[in-house]
Amino acid sequence: MNDEVKNKQVIEMQSIKNIYKIGYGPSSSHTMGPSYAAEDFLAAHGDAERFVVTLYGSLAKTGKGHGTDRAILDVLSNYDTEIVWDTETPTPVHPNTVDFTAYKSDGAVCSCRYYSIGGGEIRHDFSENVPAQEVYVQNTFGEIATLCKSRNIRLSDYVFEQEGASLKPYLLKVWHTMQNAINEGLSKTGILPGGLEVERKAQFLYSQKHIDESPQTRENRLVCAYAFAVSEQNADCGIIVTAPTCGSCGIVPAVLKYMQDKNHFSDEDILRALAVAGLVGTIVATNASISGAECGCQAEVGTACSMAAAALCELFEMGIDQIEYAAEVAMEHHLGLTCDPVCGLVQIPCIERNAVAAMRAINALSLANFLYGSRKVSFDCVVETMYQTGKDLSHLYRETSEGGLAKLYSAT
Repeated sequence: MNDEVKNKQVIEMQSIKNIYKIGYGPSSSHTMGPSYAAEDFLAAHGDAERFVVTLYGSLAKTGKGHGTDRAILDVLSNYDTEIVWDTETPTPVHPNTVDFTAYKSDGAVCSCRYYSIGGGEIRHDFSENVPAQEVYVQNTFGEIATLCKSRNIRLSDYVFEQEGASLKPYLLKVWHTMQNAINEGLSKTGILPGGLEVERKAQFLYSQKHIDESPQTRENRLVCAYAFAVSEQNADCGIIVTAPTCGSCGIVPAVLKYMQDKNHFSDEDILRALAVAGLVGTIVATNASISGAECGCQAEVGTACSMAAAALCELFEMGIDQIEYAAEVAMEHHLGLTCDPVCGLVQIPCIERNAVAAMRAINALSLANFLYGSRKVSFDCVVETMYQTGKDLSHLYRETSEGGLAKLYSAT
């Protein structure tokens, strides 16, 4: 995302529904986004005889592991379609770039370039694209916090006011889908697809109960089991909710499931927590990026951890300053986190990383309960820092599988 695009998006903050997309894993940017692009292009050129789809940048380098070709071919299954993997052409606008070309019987050739910018969101062309209708006039945490304090309302009240009556039913569907992903993930064992021979571990974690288990150990075990369950469902192409991406989909549901069971929060309480989490994720997507290909895993797991920490604070009815502190701490201590998926699969280190981040969100909640009055860094500042850090990261560590664990890992 170039500076022009970033500045354009800053003034147009859209619905938090865009953060919570329901669909199949394993990657919002590599499977959901390209499939939406294929649907969009097909709608305009359904009379074509054949299609050529050219993947560039991160889509070309890790698309096979993520199943990008499968996602596109599923949409274009009734047509002669060729997938071209171009790993050499530069991608100056966004690393997730794809061209669709339609060849028609009358000799006409029509093309369109799409960018998969994270969380399943796509753009036709940044310089000409007309964004969806703006929902929020305010677009930074600072502006929103100032407004809410002046009116003595909670962040969740603000979200429901701005979004309207359709949001709560949608968030309830999101929550039910998250719960189903946990339950299905806990019910399954076996090896995940892709060739890494990664074994499902959620059920094992969940079932390892001990008579003398301390409350802290139990919390660690259950939260991690829930995060593993959702992440393993994602890796197995199951139905999950982006929060904000597929690769980070286990963090928010894990902490909310654990806290609801432990403290008997109602579904209405959970919806308010999801509203605040969605607001935090949308602020990041608007002012920075949630794309691992653009800013590394800090943009995915870091954002998800901030969302989870903010959601927990809302559950416990903490103040706006405490919510900001928790979200800021969660993001700050993911700064510089690289995206280096082994074999381009959303498995190593992604699954364990969801569990670690879920526990970190709970730690951020605890810190916010005691230390928020001493905070020095705003959430908006850490979001901008994350964005600049991500742009400074070598491309090797931004979802290309060319550096880090992806380069050095060996199964032998």
